[in-house]
Order: sequence, then C-alpha cells, then structure tokens
Amino acid sequence: MTRITADVTFLRGYNQARVMALGRTGRTFERSTVVEATGLTPQAVSKVIARLTRDGLIRPAGVRRAGIGKPAVVYELVPDSRYAIGAHVARRTLRLVLVDLAGAVRHSAVSPLPDDFTPEQLLDNLASGVAAMTTSGDVRGKLTGVGIGMIGPLDHANGLVRGAHGLRHWHDVPLREIAEKHLDLPVHLDKDVTAGITAEAWRHGATFGDAALIMIESGIGGGFWLGGTAHRGAHTNAGEFGHTVVDLDGPRCVCGRHGCLEIVHNHAADAGDIARAARVVAVGVVNLLQTLDLAHVVLAGADLLRHPQTYLTAVTEAVRADARRADWLTTTVTLSSLGADAIAAGAAMQVLDQHYGVPELAPI
Repeated sequence: MTRITADVTFLRGYNQARVMALGRTGRTFERSTVVEATGLTPQAVSKVIARLTRDGLIRPAGVRRAGIGKPAVVYELVPDSRYAIGAHVARRTLRLVLVDLAGAVRHSAVSPLPDDFTPEQLLDNLASGVAAMTTSGDVRGKLTGVGIGMIGPLDHANGLVRGAHGLRHWHDVPLREIAEKHLDLPVHLDKDVTAGITAEAWRHGATFGDAALIMIESGIGGGFWLGGTAHRGAHTNAGEFGHTVVDLDGPRCVCGRHGCLEIVHNHAADAGDIARAARVVAVGVVNLLQTLDLAHVVLAGADLLRHPQTYLTAVTEAVRADARRADWLTTTVTLSSLGADAIAAGAAMQVLDQHYGVPELAPI
C-alpha cells in the first residue's frame, strides 16, 4: 500500500472514530456539534455521518428547530448495532461480559477455572461461555470479536503469554492465534490491567487525564493511561506493579524475587490483616505517583472489592498525607465504576476500538 493510500485510510478511520466517541459520550449530537468538537469541515462531517448511518452505527433521532434557518438533524449511536465479548482470565476464574457499541455491559457471567489450568482448559471454558452468550442469532450476527484480558507477563504485540505468574503451563503460549482458531472469531489479547484502564477511560471520557488502575485479584497489577492512550511499554509488558519490591528481606514471590508488593500484601491478607494489606498497596500507589504524577487512581479487582472501603480509605489517606503541595499536586482516588466486570468490559471495549476507534496507520 502506498503512503498516500495509507494516510487517506487512516484519516477516514480517525475521523469516524472521533464521531463515534462523541456518540458514546453524549446522548445525541448533530453536524454542527461534530464540526465544533473536531475542527473538521461541514462537508467532511457530512461524509462521515453518511458512512456511519449507512453502516447502521448511528441513526437520525429527530430534528432540532432553531429560531432561524433549516432544522438540524440530530443523531444518536445505535448501541445494539454491534457487540463484543470480553474475557477476564484470573488464576481462579473466567469472567465473560457482553458489551454493546456504547460500552454498556449487557450480560456478565463468571465460572471457576481448574487449579493450574492449561491453555486447552481455558479455551474449552472460553468457547462454552461465548456460545452461551451468543445463543441469540441477532447477537452472533453483530459480534465484532472477543477480547481477552490475561495475566502477565504478556507480549501484546505478538499475542503471546510469555510466562503467566503462578501458572505452570503458560510459557510462550500464542493465545491470540489459538483462541481465534478455537472460537472462529477475531481475538484481541492484552494484559488484564491494560484492558481495565481502557474501560475506565471509556467511562470517564476526555477529562480522564493520566491515570492508573490498580487491580487486586489473586495478584496485583497496574494499568496505565498516559497521554490519552493505554501505555504498554517498550515490550508491551508494562503493568507489573505487584512485582515492585517494597521489602528487601521479604518473602519469596511467585515471580522469583523477594519482597514484592504482591507477596507482602498477600501475606497480610491471608493472615486476616486487611488493614495492613491495604496500607501495603497504599505505599505502592504513593511510590507510583512520585514516579508518574497521575491525576487519577482507580482501584479494582474481586479481592479488593471484598473490602472496598478499607482499601479506598488507606490509599486516599496515604495520597493526601504525601501531597505536600495540595494546591497543585492533587490525585483523585476512586473505586472502579464497573466493579468486578472492569477487566472483561475493557477487553471488549478494546475489540470495539480496533474496529470503531482510532485505527493504526496502514503499512507502506
């Protein structure tokens, strides 16, 4: 493909993505709204709206009659025009959600996974769950694909699980490739926490800013949203927040190191000292803020959500105590608005982003 064709393809998809984003964040919009928000010409906006309407992604929702001039057509997103399924693979469970084009969770289900499960066992459970969620022909015919939020370390670029912590059978497993063959559907593979922070960015919109999602669910990880996009790092393995060391003489972690935040937290939690476990996480969050200067920290994960107020209070108090210049160094700490579905929902949203979000530039 030539550079000119690639640039045109990118711009067409990019402009459509901007209109779709407006449709997700606002109940309705009109051509002038898009022109004002994007800086595109009215002619370009008309072409984008015509394509999206033809594809069934948006639809007219009446007219707005101003005092002077021709009434303006009002448009809205068609949420049930497309769906995606998101999967959250934890060490003990598989959680699946069905998400519509607007990012709303239509259905959620969780099932146990065998101890130390194999790739084959995961794929069988995944196939059964996807089949159960797509019994309706209407959903199946509008299904864009399946997103998988998986335990790391993980090579997102090549679709490989490099060596999932605590799972013996997951060394250099080409999960994206084998899942596509097993499901006969497009599959997007990413780290669980990166999927989770994507979901939060969808929910918060353009005001989200630089942020982190801290997940505690049979492990601890951190997903990062920096500069308006998910941050994956040079090797697409960013997010091993739980494997930063907080105690040089601490216990041995599943990753092989000593004194990782995850193992120190888990020892406190297993002993029933949830307050201390929460303070361990709070120390890690403050260290993270000192490094990245974030505007928002979101707390998530099934284990954390068993004691949400304890964790929220500990992290909030630690962040406030450390903010020696509260007049300008401020960070908002919240619980995930999606609860236990955050990772799976984010994985589904990533699939929708691949097709209806900002595209990659086509290769030359």
